[in-house]
Amino acid sequence: MTISGPAPAASLGPTLPHEHVFINLLREYRQTGLLNDEEEMRQEVTAFAAAGGGTLVDVTTGELTEGAATDPQGLFTGPAGNGSSSDGSRTPANVAALERLAEATGVRIVLGTGHYRDPYLDRAWFDRHSVAEIGELIIRDLCDGIPGTDVCAGVIGEVGSDGWYISAAEERSLRAAAHAQLRTGVAITTHAARWPVGIPQLELLIGAGVPPERIIIGHCDKVNLPEYHLELARRGAYVQFDTLHECASPQETEMRVGLVLKLIRAGHLDRILLSHDVCVRDHLKARGGVGFDFLLTGFVAALGDAGLEADEIRQLTETNPQRALSG
Repeated sequence: MTISGPAPAASLGPTLPHEHVFINLLREYRQTGLLNDEEEMRQEVTAFAAAGGGTLVDVTTGELTEGAATDPQGLFTGPAGNGSSSDGSRTPANVAALERLAEATGVRIVLGTGHYRDPYLDRAWFDRHSVAEIGELIIRDLCDGIPGTDVCAGVIGEVGSDGWYISAAEERSLRAAAHAQLRTGVAITTHAARWPVGIPQLELLIGAGVPPERIIIGHCDKVNLPEYHLELARRGAYVQFDTLHECASPQETEMRVGLVLKLIRAGHLDRILLSHDVCVRDHLKARGGVGFDFLLTGFVAALGDAGLEADEIRQLTETNPQRALSG
């Protein structure tokens, strides 16, 4: 399911499974954490299209589209469904901007839904709502449309954990994601940065009944532990190396190429996903970052130099994300 409606998986082309287009991260990144310039983002996504890109998955959940003090275009200040982004709603103004972006660039955009992680979660709201109630709101976004629009989300996430453990609110969020996944079959994509918290995330979701092949564990390249990646793949989950925004440094590119090769050599080519996680201004191409096109303009060349064949690279950039999204 894309922002423009259903699309055959085979038509998605090279796909970025974990990105952010319009996002408010000012709570943690006070100077760079606001992406709300529609024209600037049009240019960034156009660069991805020019490199041959086909689809971008925007995993920006409701907590990351809350009002910002500096928001001249109103992307974060429009009405949000019932008035609270804590119920998984996304502002219609934000969705409308993404619709315009998809039309202007020709890139298919898939929207995420659900709840992010601490410290963005409204813990009091989670205390007042059951797993089933929260899960039904996610199902609404997937099946009926995001409040105030006729646009349906196409993936659950980014949901996850801030630390090396799963907090009580994060657990309820993950269980609600599982509730929605079991009803819809849609993939769950997680935030698991800096620590190998993807293992308990995976165990929780599988324990709730989610098939491992419908689970994407994110930010695995932020945890430089090949045995961690191997364990996730052995259990059947997708291992997502999605912080290619750090590849402005050749050393960071080399490290990530090494992680990919180790997992491929262990027989898990079909479990790997690649993306940038663009989420602050410094990641944009116009501001000195790698932008949305580095996967296709730089990283695949590094993979080729390391010995990967063209069909293997195609599987990483097209087949795997298409299968992850469509099942």
